Amino acid sequence: MSTIADPATTDVPSPPAGPARPRTSFGPLLLRLHFYAGILVAPFILIAAGTGFLFTLVPTLDKIVYSSELTVSSVGDATLPVAEQIAAARATHPDGDLLGVRVSEGTATTQVDFSSPGLDEAAELAHTVYVDPYTGAVTGQLTTWWGATPLNTWLDQFHRDLHLGSTGTLYSEFAASWLWILALGGVALWWRRNKAKRTARRLLAPDLAAKKGVRRTRSWHGALGLWVALGMLILSATGLTWSDRAGANFSAVLDEVKGNRPYVTTSIDAAPAAGHHGGAAVTAPVDPFAVDTVLAGARDAGLDGPLAVTPPADAASAWTVTQNDSLWPVRLDSVAVDASGTVVDRVDFADWPFLAKLTSWGVNAHMGLLFGIANQIVLAALALGLVTLIVWGYRMWWQRRPTRADRRAPVGAPPVGPGAWQALPTWAIVVGGPLIFGLGWALPLFGIPLAAFLAIDLITSEVRRRRRPQIPVSPAPAGS
Repeated sequence: MSTIADPATTDVPSPPAGPARPRTSFGPLLLRLHFYAGILVAPFILIAAGTGFLFTLVPTLDKIVYSSELTVSSVGDATLPVAEQIAAARATHPDGDLLGVRVSEGTATTQVDFSSPGLDEAAELAHTVYVDPYTGAVTGQLTTWWGATPLNTWLDQFHRDLHLGSTGTLYSEFAASWLWILALGGVALWWRRNKAKRTARRLLAPDLAAKKGVRRTRSWHGALGLWVALGMLILSATGLTWSDRAGANFSAVLDEVKGNRPYVTTSIDAAPAAGHHGGAAVTAPVDPFAVDTVLAGARDAGLDGPLAVTPPADAASAWTVTQNDSLWPVRLDSVAVDASGTVVDRVDFADWPFLAKLTSWGVNAHMGLLFGIANQIVLAALALGLVTLIVWGYRMWWQRRPTRADRRAPVGAPPVGPGAWQALPTWAIVVGGPLIFGLGWALPLFGIPLAAFLAIDLITSEVRRRRRPQIPVSPAPAGS
């Protein structure tokens, strides 16, 4: 007679437990993303930091290389009328149109810009003649870009595109698009690593008691990263504002929210409109000797300091006079002045939209202009800090390499296995997915590499899962 085993009293072997569900956490993905970004993006950031360090030296190098053009030998009691200075420059450069005049103070020369055959005005190139404002003597001539000296222009473009044109701009935008990711990710990882004892001393200073090796290098890397994180964020944001792709999206957003810099209106209401109803444009020549009357009107309107003067396009337009002082406090007020010295329009820096002010401050800080020599020292230190961080990052990669004879490798393995993104909480994927998609659209050189990284990570995870041996589950024995 068969009997049925009592499950309460019979030992029945249980099937082996399946793999435990991984605990949800942001840590694995942060660590893996920081590692791969550090390996793949760091060379581009290293180049940007090195060329940026050279660019911080421009103000000092300009004073050495172009001392005769930029400065006067001695300061006189009074300056000559600007019209006479323009006439002296015109005698040296008889061809081309007058494009603008930069009237400085103290030991600086007056800079007179002319168009010139063979120069691309659309690229903002000009032939600049430098005039001693006290004697009227011409001290030199240079081809300039936005008023910058040739050395300044060369280093600026070297930092921006390595002199490779539009293709070269990909490197700098790629670096700027990921610099903030590395900064925030590094801060988060350093904060997590020190969760047992988060003190200012532990976060901001390296662990000198750590033994030699990856732990000691990591302590220096993490502490220095926290010191320079804010600067990295500012460099990333300001660098992206004038990049080709992300910068275009940024400008479109500013247009939508009316956050761009406002400019004065130069049209003179009393003049006939050009080109309307078949009328011919007004193209009467502009009298350069009106410049002193125009400057007097601008000075009476309260514009002081160095001034940039732009002549009108035609007789139906006014001159533009703008303060040209990027040092803090910023002086960038602008007025439109007609030939009689009457102000016909005005835009003060105080009235700029906040986003326009923020953009101006950020760009000037990125170029080392906002706080003068102090700004340049901070930028140089930040560039050297970035280089040091990258070197320490690669050193950690090398120090983590296997050294056993049967497992020896030239570099360390990734710190977390594939599929780290699968450990994210569900809510983070649901909420973060659209945000990351939008961010990738705004910053294409962040979004495209990130998509490639996630795709490779997903494929690698799936391949490893399929290769993993499956443990068969034995059925429970049947009773008899």
